Amino acid sequence: MNKYINLDNVKFLLFDVFKAQKLCELERYQDYDLENFNLLIQSTKDFGDKILYPTFKELDEQAAYYKDGKIIVHPVVGEVMRFAGANGSIGAYMDYEYGGMQLPSIMHSALSHIIQSANNSLPGYIGLTSGAANLICTFGSQELIDTYVPKMLAGEWAGTMCLTEPNAGSSLSDLTTSAELQEDGSYKIKGQKIFISGGDHEYCENFIHLVLARIVGAPQGTKGISLFVVPKNRINSDGTLESNDVTTAGDFQKLGQKGYCTTHLVYGEKDNCKAWLVGAENKGLKYMFQMMNGARIDVGLTAASTATAAYYASLQYAKERPQGRRITEGGRKNKEAPQTLIINHPDVRRMLLFQRAITEGSISLLLEASLHEDMSKCTSGEVRERHENILEMLTPIAKTYPSEMGRLSISNGLQILGGYGFCKDFPLEQYYRDVRIMALYEGTTGIQSLDLLGRKVVMKNGEAMKHLKEEIVKTITAAKKHESMGNASDDLEKAVSALEATIGELLNFAMSGKHERYLADATIFMEMMGTIIIAWQWLKMANAAELCLQSDEKALNKEFYENKKLTMQYFFTYELPKIYSLKAILMNKDNLTIAEEFPEAFK
Repeated sequence: MNKYINLDNVKFLLFDVFKAQKLCELERYQDYDLENFNLLIQSTKDFGDKILYPTFKELDEQAAYYKDGKIIVHPVVGEVMRFAGANGSIGAYMDYEYGGMQLPSIMHSALSHIIQSANNSLPGYIGLTSGAANLICTFGSQELIDTYVPKMLAGEWAGTMCLTEPNAGSSLSDLTTSAELQEDGSYKIKGQKIFISGGDHEYCENFIHLVLARIVGAPQGTKGISLFVVPKNRINSDGTLESNDVTTAGDFQKLGQKGYCTTHLVYGEKDNCKAWLVGAENKGLKYMFQMMNGARIDVGLTAASTATAAYYASLQYAKERPQGRRITEGGRKNKEAPQTLIINHPDVRRMLLFQRAITEGSISLLLEASLHEDMSKCTSGEVRERHENILEMLTPIAKTYPSEMGRLSISNGLQILGGYGFCKDFPLEQYYRDVRIMALYEGTTGIQSLDLLGRKVVMKNGEAMKHLKEEIVKTITAAKKHESMGNASDDLEKAVSALEATIGELLNFAMSGKHERYLADATIFMEMMGTIIIAWQWLKMANAAELCLQSDEKALNKEFYENKKLTMQYFFTYELPKIYSLKAILMNKDNLTIAEEFPEAFK
């Protein structure tokens, strides 16, 4: 079987870099210990080996499709939903009181990384159901919780999030789906939603849609949006189900992730679609952000995991494919010299190091974000606010960097395979197609970049940014204690100063009322800051590797830790210097993309 993940990397990040085992000392996670964590890791890998990875290509070849008003998916979707319900993984991070396992988020993310590396389509069905159930538990009434959550966590019913409409994509203020209050306290829903992942299939008897809609008479814009539970089938008093006038109008045929259905839903076509309000009126977008932010972390995780599987496929090929001769042996002119494996060519090694640096750095960032989520649940006051601030800062980067750079990582892997990389004989072409959606899911790169620069950087008068910088400085200070990492710590320190100078220059535009200019190159800013954040993660990993090397009790061999330091060196040599060209772009005085400056540009 092809290798799609290395558990040593997962354990190194969890237990050496982030010390996840220390969470077991906290009351919320006191039922877990290191042995439990290791058992969960191994059992998840076993599931990936037996069910998920073997069906990876089948899901692409036997794509979801629409026929006679129904969505047809691969049978493994039903198998996975039943398995996830039976072993409790749908409610893994949810509280005990709702039927969850109360697993630390950092552990849940690590386990998700394993299964998403094995198969990047199937986990989406589980994740959406989990997120929807958790949102109902957070903001819904006890009646809603009792009615829907148990069967969702059991994998019998699925959950979705329904935001996008045909004429209102990312601009949610323009949505037109309406809700009208009825005498029995329910609402009558009318409207359409598109691009609904996991929106319908034959292996769950009910789908619990979380729908954003505007109550008749509510304010325009986002201030008038409410959140509703809209089941595909209503529940009668005797427990039987009847249609709730939710129609599946079609399935979108996609470039990648073909086994993960994406549906077009119509509500109230027969004027008989009932919905139940979640929380208070006109607070729907605020509530939905809980699920959206969780989904953004999950999208970044899926991107990084897909790129991880592609890295190991590339590495395997490079170790097995003989081609050409090393220059030191006379190169191609020396016909008598044996062919060398392509992994011995410097350019191939560079591409492999690029893949490794991107994937492992991205996973580290995602676990970092998950750890702050855990700590925000277990602390209070200023400490909790600090963890929440850092999580807010990291979320758009954790979604975007793996999505954008993961695609480049897989592209490098495809290049390593040459012509075979473009063919279905090897999985790189599928990974390349699958990962492309990640930069679009849950808010495009442009939207995440606007969020980072427009909201997060200035959030609470810069307090959140200050807290994040303090965390980076802690890592730099720790690295300075190791002579072997002195240059890297200095390089990151200079990069942080460059980031601060760039932010200061950009804020001048905002303070002078030039808000469009301030945000015009937000995506470039995202690339700059994302690169610095990943450099921080690599310095953190190198610190942990150095401590392991100095320890008398090493969990892994010396080569493993030296490779971490080598990859850190690669990132700081090849990737981190790019921020200075990005800084130059951001600080330029020209307004090349603002329409008023070049009105004839596209005529």
